[in-house]
Order: sequence, then C-alpha cells, then structure tokens
Amino acid sequence: MSRHLPALAALCASALCTAQTPPATPDPKPAAPVANIPAAAASGAGNRLERVEVSSGPTANSRRRNSTASKIVIEREDLEKYGDVALGDVLRRLPGVTLGGRPGRGGDIRMRGMGGGATQILVDDERPPPGFAVEDLPPDQIERIEIYRAPTAATGARAIAGTINIILREPLQKSNHEVRMGVGWDRNEPQADASWTRNLKWGGPNGDEFVGAVSTNGAIRRFYNNVDSGNRTTDTETGQVIAQNSQIGTSESQNKSLNGNARLRWKYSDTLTFNLSPSFFLSQNEGSSQYNSEGTLFRDVHTENEAKNHNLRLNLSADYRPKVGESFTVRLGSGTSKNTRNSDRLDKTNTRPDRTQVDRNSVEEDQTSLSGRWSLKTAQEHQWVTGAEAERSERTQMVDTRVDGIPLPGLVRFGNTLVSRNQRFAAYTQDEWSPSKQWSLYAGLRYERIETTVDAAGELPEARNVSQVTSPLLHLLWKPEAFPKDQVRLSLTRSYRSPNLNDLIARPTINNTYPSGTPNEQTHADRAGNPDLKPELATGVDLSVEHWLPTGGIISGSAFLRDIKNLMRGEVQLETVSWDSVQRWVSRPRNMGTARRMGLEFEFKARMDELWEDAPAELQMMLLRFNAAVYKNQVKGIPGNSNRIDQQPRGSFNFGIDHRWKAWGLNFGSGFNANYVPATREQVTATLRRDITARRQFDAYLSWSSGAVRDGINWRLTMANLLPRDAESSSVGISPKSETQRESLTESWSRNKTFRVMSLRADMRF
Repeated sequence: MSRHLPALAALCASALCTAQTPPATPDPKPAAPVANIPAAAASGAGNRLERVEVSSGPTANSRRRNSTASKIVIEREDLEKYGDVALGDVLRRLPGVTLGGRPGRGGDIRMRGMGGGATQILVDDERPPPGFAVEDLPPDQIERIEIYRAPTAATGARAIAGTINIILREPLQKSNHEVRMGVGWDRNEPQADASWTRNLKWGGPNGDEFVGAVSTNGAIRRFYNNVDSGNRTTDTETGQVIAQNSQIGTSESQNKSLNGNARLRWKYSDTLTFNLSPSFFLSQNEGSSQYNSEGTLFRDVHTENEAKNHNLRLNLSADYRPKVGESFTVRLGSGTSKNTRNSDRLDKTNTRPDRTQVDRNSVEEDQTSLSGRWSLKTAQEHQWVTGAEAERSERTQMVDTRVDGIPLPGLVRFGNTLVSRNQRFAAYTQDEWSPSKQWSLYAGLRYERIETTVDAAGELPEARNVSQVTSPLLHLLWKPEAFPKDQVRLSLTRSYRSPNLNDLIARPTINNTYPSGTPNEQTHADRAGNPDLKPELATGVDLSVEHWLPTGGIISGSAFLRDIKNLMRGEVQLETVSWDSVQRWVSRPRNMGTARRMGLEFEFKARMDELWEDAPAELQMMLLRFNAAVYKNQVKGIPGNSNRIDQQPRGSFNFGIDHRWKAWGLNFGSGFNANYVPATREQVTATLRRDITARRQFDAYLSWSSGAVRDGINWRLTMANLLPRDAESSSVGISPKSETQRESLTESWSRNKTFRVMSLRADMRF
C-alpha cells in the first residue's frame, strides 16, 4: 500500500492545476509534439498508427515553463473549443479570472476579482486605444492570450491584479482563406456572426518577402432583459415604512458590429523587417425599455437609447536585427475614436404633466504613441531589454441634458463641453539571466509619469493631475535538480493603478430615479469626480509551485499578497451641492488609506493517460480540468468582516471535462464546464453595504468535422448557461439622524434574469 501513496497523493493534488489541451477538432496547424501522442492513439485498425505532424514552434506549455515570470498561455485550440463569441467567456474558465455582467453574455474582465483598472489588458503588448472595448474583441481574431500574474518592466506596472496580453492572429502559411459563420439564440432572440481571414504570401526567392493576414468580423445580436428593482426606506426607531417604490418592466436591444484588422510584414532584408497593422471597430446599439413604477412620482417610464462607436487605429513598426541575439524595434501608432450616446425618456405621472428628459453625450479622442526597444542576448545567458514609451491623447466631451426642453439649471453652470489632455512617458530596463539550468533571475526597473489636464468649463476650474511611479521588479525561477518536473517561482514587485479620466473629472451626473429637486437616497447616489486623486501603490509578493506531468499536464498552486496604499474607492456622502437646492447623496472616488489583499489559486489539467496508466484506449485522450481560487482582503478604516476591495468575490471555481472520439467516419469532440463564484458581501462605507448573489454557469459543447482534414468543415454546437438562475444584488444603507430628519434604513434591490444561450458555428479553411 505504501508504494502507491506517492501516486495517490499526486492524483489527489491533481484536483488543482493546468495543462496543454489537445485540439477538439482536426486543425490544419501542426498538432502536439510526438511525445504527446500515446501509444494507443490508433483506434480500431490493429497496430496502424495515425498520421502525425511535428511542430518545432513554441507551444503553450513551453512558453509557460520557460518564462521566469509566472504566466499562463492559452492557444488557439482552447479559444476555439467552446465556440465563444465573447472574449470574456474564454477567460472566465481560467484560474482567478471572473466577469461582470449577466452569465452567458461576457462582461468586463477581472483578474483575482479586481476590476476598475486593477487588471491591465494589452493588445499585442500595447494598451488598447481609448474607447476600444476589449471584451467585445471576437475570439476568431486572436492567436493566443498570455496572462501574467505579476508585472514586468516591458509589459508595464499598471497591473495590481495582473496583466492579460491578447496576441492577434498571425498569418497562416498552409491555407489562403479562413471562413467562420455562426447562428445562435439568447432567450429565443437571434444572434448571427461571420468572419473571414485572407492569408497572404508572395515575393522573394522563398515566396515569403511579403506575408500578411487580413481579417474582418461582423455580427448582429438581439437581447432581451427584464427590469425588476425597488427601494424601501424605514424609520429605524419605529419600524414604519416611510417610502417604498418598485419598477417592473422589460428592455430590448439590438447590437450591430463590424471590425477588422490586418497584419502585414515586409522582409526588406535578412536584418530589417517592416510591419503594418491597421484596425477598425464599428458598432451601433439601439434599445428601448418600458416599466411601470409604483411609489414614485412616475407611473410609467419609457426610454429610447442609441449608441454608436467607431475606433480607427494604424500601427507601424520596424524590427532591425544587426546580429544574432540583438534587435532594435520602433513602433509608431495613431488612432481616433468617437462615441455617441443618446437617450430620450418619457415619464408619465399620476398628478403632474408628463415629463421628458433628453440626454446627448459624445466623446471624441485622438491618440498618438511612439515607443522604442533594444534587446540583446549575450553568450553569458543574459537577455537585456531596454526601452521607452511616449503617448499623447486629447479628448473632447460634449454633454447636454434637457428636461421638458429646458437645460437643467444645476448643470448649465458646468458647461456643455469639456476638453482634457493626457500625456504619458515611461522608461524601463530589465535583464533575464540564467546562470544555470536550475536558476533563472529577472530584475527590472520601470519609471512611468502620467499627466492629465482638464480645461476650465463653466464653474469647473482648470485641473491638473500628475502621477509618477518608479517600480522595481524581481522574479526568480528555480528548477530543482532532484525534481526535474517541478518548478518554483517567486516575484517581488511594485505595481500601481492610476486614476482614469472619468474619476478625475468633477462634472456631476444626477441619478434619474431621484431627479433634481427630490432628495435622493445613498443607494441611489449622484456621481461626481475628484481631480485630486492619487494613484494606488501596491507592494506585492507572488509564490507558485508547478509540477509537470509526463505529456504536458500540470499541477500548480500559487499564493499572492498585495499591500496597497492610497486605495481609490467610491465613497458616498451627503453633500450640500451646487446643482440642486436640496442636499444630495454623492459618490466620489477618494483615496481611503490602506488595504491588504491576499489569495490562493490552484490549477489542474491532465489527460486520463497521465493519471491512469492502463486507461482504455477510448478514454486516454479525455482531458480533466479543475481550478479554484480563494481571496481574502481588508480595507482598513471600514468596520466589520465584509470590508472588501470593490466588488471582489471570495473566490472562484471551475471544473471541466473534454473528450475526443471517432464514430461514423467523423472526428468528434465534446466537453462541459461548470463555473461558480460565491456570493459577495461588501461593506462600502460604515453606513452602506452591498450584496451580490452567487454566480453559477454550466456550459457544454459538441464538435465534429466533415470532409477532408485540410478542406473539410469543422462544426461546433455550444450551449452556455444551461441552468439559468436570476442574478440579484442589493444595498442597505443607514441615513444618520439630522436636525430635520430621523435616522432611517434604506434598502434597494435588483433582480436580473439570465437565459440559456445556444449557438452553432462552422469554420473552414481552403
């Protein structure tokens, strides 16, 4: 029995990590290395082996194992497996990644449960331009995703939670065209999307002087949502209900999008290469909502909304390699974006004339960036990288709000046009050194300065905010000689989160539930900015242990700690405001002192033949996946056990199985994934608390291929959010006693229905 204990312990621990996923369907790209093909891979025909292709390029496993900094790599086969149409749905199956929004529809991306700028998101190693919605980027246009748990000097230190680097598609050499089409249903509302990629290659003696790929994607989607919210105020001394209201109704929307990008490379010589990368993103969203209201001034509310967004970007780069191991890279980028949002609202009241409110909002922004990098790999196993980055943007925002055709008196004094400028400069150097096969050391230093200026507008004075941060970074990788399949990583870093422009601008936004002239509740606060915000500073420690299984499976555990100074957080206070004649509850971002955040993350991913030597041939390629994360944090100065970082959950959980088999002459793949995020309670201030119910989501897919391996059609049927559950949130706030008002308790709630989402996708290459 004792000789089996190590194997049993490894199997139990395997409930905790990540490994290379075999393709769900045949892929024209080279498959896994020969070492990953089990002896029993041949099915049915005696000892006849299937045709195997060998790739010499780096795999997701090799990229992860050879990186001194802790990271996870997701390749195309994992991106394609579930047929996701939203990037967030791909990422939420990974350890420590959660989403906002309703289950089944993607949402804003958060590492370790932290949003609001704590997670740095890059596209091709650069921060995306303003107005670009990264979560809406179609997975079809992505080559791979790299997730860094701790910052590096080259990727940037604005990454308290970590960095997600999205690498766009590289040109394929074995097919000229890639076509993907999909149809779907979200609560019986139709969804459709299509994409096309044209791979290019010509010129030169080897036919590779010019290489490129041009991709475009279009989609039309309709969504239905319910409206179910309410608010109740109670006298805490007598228990009498002072006021109560509710809103019940529906909303519908339609989204149209068209986006594309190109990656063109000109090999001018053996040492000089030029790259051109244009991209565009266009979207239009139209929607309406109608609901009945009880207990407020309004009986029936009807709104019509329209939003348009366009984003154009052009990147140029040159890569010069004068000798082996040395390179110089220069990048120049320029882009422009425009976002418009219009809303028309009609309120029907019981005793007063109908009320109309029209909101017009547009934001235009131009951005230019320039960066340079020098890299040198020496014979002493040093990899030096030094670079600098400069960026400048100018933004013009126009806002107009009219009630019954007349501008709101309280907002007129702030003007309708606000102009702001942002300038950023960064310089960094780093060295990655491998003195032996067992040790790798990374040391880096990054300096970054961000200056934001806002022109005077009406009563808003001219404002200037400057953030300067110097970040030392250290990563250590140890591969014990006695345990060649194990690795230990340690990171000591300093990272930060800078204020975004919307947090700095002080122009107020009035809550529509309680318009001007009506006292609002702290659960329905107005919003205003704070031009004096300072950046958050985080000192971090990351430790991870990895054990690699024979054919690429992995068992891993990691722990992290972040001590944060100048924590930025929205704080709700009762204020005497200039935009109304009565006192209003206002939410402003403020620096609230210090906080501590810590957590544990576990990963497991392995094929059945790695865990069970005598597994039947039909089960050997079955892939088991599991990851879990637990978080604990504390905001100092806020009482109670729920003084958590903004919206951070207590943890996350994923479990899945993927399998491949053959039947009727076809190659099949199938799998399912269960995702769970526990309920969260957050003490926002000493008098305000928020609760969010648990998030549960079950997904499944079935894929199959028809036709030849190279020229056939790959089909994928996906079912997301198979067991829909309502998503609920609530707030409880205590209004303190004053000279004119007794102490009261305010409760608000919102119930959002979620729906089963199904899609059928087909892709082909020829």
